[in-house]
Amino acid sequence: MIAFLGQGRMGVPMARRLTRAGHKVTTWRRGSGVSAAEAVDGADLVVTMLSDPAAVREVLTAALPGLRPGTTVVEMSTIGPEAVRELRALLPAEVGLVDAPVLGSVGPAADGTLTVLAGGDVSGCREVLSVFGSVRELGAGQERPIRRQGGPAPGSVIASGTAGRAGTESRGSKACGDSVRPSLVAQVDEAGSRRSAAYAAQAESSVFAPESASIAGPRDQGAETRRPEGASMATPARARLQEARAAGLGERDLTAIAEHAGGDPAHRAVPLNLSTIPATNGRYSHAVRVGDMLYVSGQAAFDEHGDLVGEGSMAAQSEHIFQVVSRILADQGATFEDIAFIRTYVTDMDQLIEYGRVRAKYITGTPPASTTVEVSRLFRPGLLLEVDLIVALPR
Repeated sequence: MIAFLGQGRMGVPMARRLTRAGHKVTTWRRGSGVSAAEAVDGADLVVTMLSDPAAVREVLTAALPGLRPGTTVVEMSTIGPEAVRELRALLPAEVGLVDAPVLGSVGPAADGTLTVLAGGDVSGCREVLSVFGSVRELGAGQERPIRRQGGPAPGSVIASGTAGRAGTESRGSKACGDSVRPSLVAQVDEAGSRRSAAYAAQAESSVFAPESASIAGPRDQGAETRRPEGASMATPARARLQEARAAGLGERDLTAIAEHAGGDPAHRAVPLNLSTIPATNGRYSHAVRVGDMLYVSGQAAFDEHGDLVGEGSMAAQSEHIFQVVSRILADQGATFEDIAFIRTYVTDMDQLIEYGRVRAKYITGTPPASTTVEVSRLFRPGLLLEVDLIVALPR
């Protein structure tokens, strides 16, 4: 059994992939009412995908009573080698630890195209890690020295490499220092990545930052707060980070620096069309993300063939719509509790009670702002309702 701790933007699609691959998975998130120790009880593998080192320490400390000898903890939150060493000291000797940060953000997490940089003995979890994408085994990464003679402190390598690469290739190499082999930079370049300097720095220094790390800092924590005492980030890299923040990219991932510094338009509106829900007619997107807000188009009861679902039944059409909405929310690491506003168009107010029963199954607790309107008809015959939403996404 696999216990997956962390159900944020990355955790939700990753855990879903494990389930679809046939693994028995128990998911857990803070505030769920279930303790971390209960969540990991009986698990052979425990995967953590949390916000920062403090969160990982807190959750795994709470999980200790439930960890049994022979269990392996796979830390995928990208917390850096110092924090990984602290975890090794925290965990019992009979519990294994694999440091497996990832390159990639929410889309690759859902598609299974992440790159997993695995340090430690992965013999017992290689198959599981491959569900997330390609696995690059780096050996006992957590045992490698934090600092390389003549190279920069690892805490500054990540952001410096990314920001430096955003300007020019040569500047990116200088930002990363001599600890980055040019051949490794070229190797990643050949794969067509615009993030090569950062990736190379991560691989060489055993310090990792995913694409999902924000410009404000990896996983909700400031990048500069991660560096060892006395270390300094290269001035050009810091300037690029500050410029990107000033441009309103503070919550975007680090790869947005390349777009910003390179002059590419930073698209504020990002359309989202999931493969797990019926396709649109090409004239709209199911949802559009703008910063931390998600705008969900009016959802109606159609299947993947464009056929009406639940003809004549308000309950059946409502159920289908909320199932589709749940997939859209999950793709962005959100839940129904994150809905800020919901608007419903119905063709018959007399059937509203049926809609209300279904909605109450999904939206519990304090309700969001809401508007319900009766209309004479919707865009296709047979439709009884349409629902659109505004969602405040987790940071």
